[in-house]
Amino acid sequence: MIKRFLAVLRARNLEFVRDRSTLGWNLILPVLLVFGLGAVFSNPNSTLFKVGVLHTELKVEDVPHPFIKTKHIEFITITELDPAVTKVARHQLDMVVDFREEFRYWINDDSRNGYVLEKLLNESDPVGSLSREAVTGDAVRYIDWVVPGILGMNMMFSCLFGVGYVVVRYRKNGFLKRLKATPLHAIEFITAQITSRLLLIMAVTVGVYVGTNIFFDFRMEGSYLALLVIAILGAFSMIAMGFVVASRTSSEELAGGLLNIVSWPMMILSGVWFSLEGSTPLIQQIAKIFPLTQMLDGARIIMLDGGGFREVIPQLLVLVVMSIVFLGLGAGMFRWEKG
Repeated sequence: MIKRFLAVLRARNLEFVRDRSTLGWNLILPVLLVFGLGAVFSNPNSTLFKVGVLHTELKVEDVPHPFIKTKHIEFITITELDPAVTKVARHQLDMVVDFREEFRYWINDDSRNGYVLEKLLNESDPVGSLSREAVTGDAVRYIDWVVPGILGMNMMFSCLFGVGYVVVRYRKNGFLKRLKATPLHAIEFITAQITSRLLLIMAVTVGVYVGTNIFFDFRMEGSYLALLVIAILGAFSMIAMGFVVASRTSSEELAGGLLNIVSWPMMILSGVWFSLEGSTPLIQQIAKIFPLTQMLDGARIIMLDGGGFREVIPQLLVLVVMSIVFLGLGAGMFRWEKG
């Protein structure tokens, strides 16, 4: 029994070591993740809170108020009050302060960070010179803000891994080679696979949303039809992206590494759990290249701001272009047999 075990163990180890692409990717992937996450989160001046300061003639750091000197708070200069207050309601900013003629501050009563900041502000302002303003309208709960991110993240993993692994397995066991002998074209195979996965993902996502909404009563100010369309386009583009990764890969281990390197940046930078408000402009621009970012931005505009098709036209157009590009690349690079 031990000999048989050792024989199988040796065979599997040799198989892994001889698969140079998989071995190399298992070495490269963690290095890329470490450097990538380090570049995003290793800022020595990282902060815990984000506070918007209405524009003054002075630089933010020169405003003569003790609160400005508080450590671990990122103070962001803002020029318009109404969009800034909206960001407080949506948990993109923790507080907005006005140190000009009227000393005021705006806070979301449902924000834990806002509660802590208000305590710090009151400690630094013992004379009570600032008047308190709650955000206008119904405050957006964190669950309302984060639910598009949770559903979007689940869709992302289902789209990428559900398609990528299936196609790679088909190629590995020779199923695609047999399909090649039929009149089926690559674009027809890819489109059928995308449609199947899309129907499944949308059915699951709609079911989860409806079921959890019974308990949490999510905020929904806009059009359900617009939300469904942007979800379909977002899922379609991510499925097509998964096909690009799996179009020429014949190793499941390599496919897993490639799909991870695609999914992790989206999970971190697309605003799933937290807003990128206040991050460097470069990071915000990089985040826009991901279909998940466009889908979540559009979903939050619809759900939280009451937007419709007109308000999410930019996101819809970007997702359509991404879908076409990914679908074209997947079809052009597609390989029926193992290389």
